[in-house]
Amino acid sequence: MDVPLNVKVYCVDGLCGQSTELILDRTTDEVTHLVVKRNHLPHTELLVPVELISETTAHQIRLRCTIAKLAELEPFLKDEIIEEEVPQYLPDPDPYLVPIQVPETRWVTVRREAIPPSKLAVRRGARIEATDGHVGQLTEFLVDPVTEQVTHLVLREGHLWGRRDVRIPVSEIDRFEENTVHLKLDKGQVEALAGVPTGLR
Repeated sequence: MDVPLNVKVYCVDGLCGQSTELILDRTTDEVTHLVVKRNHLPHTELLVPVELISETTAHQIRLRCTIAKLAELEPFLKDEIIEEEVPQYLPDPDPYLVPIQVPETRWVTVRREAIPPSKLAVRRGARIEATDGHVGQLTEFLVDPVTEQVTHLVLREGHLWGRRDVRIPVSEIDRFEENTVHLKLDKGQVEALAGVPTGLR
């Protein structure tokens, strides 16, 4: 099963949104959730458990739930109210003295991704780095439908007319960082892997 990103997502009763990110377990490389941005107002992003995925192709994902049930799932982005100190300067009548700084506390709303510490969100277009430099962008993951573990990532390399997709085994991933995947391979080893021109998919 390949799990493409930035493609249309369908519920059993019609088009419901677009895939934006995958949530991976850092320790097992298992895909736990798909992030879907709803087509309907308020266009929120929702955490969809992979068990709800019934079918995928390179161009779409189908879920085994209704649009109404999708709307009940946990949001990917959550608002959190935090306390913040902001420096305030009191004017001094003497222009030769340094202004007095007095901290002022205020409450602000911060929007955070609802990702547990053991999980990682990966987005389409994430940079892929070989040991000796940048080699391309992430387009999708290949997932074992039985174990739900990532088996390969699909790297897109090259420019508009010379693009090709290269499947990188998950065993060759050194680590994930925010919006970057680091490989154990150098550029020559990536080049040696079989590539498929994107127009032939």
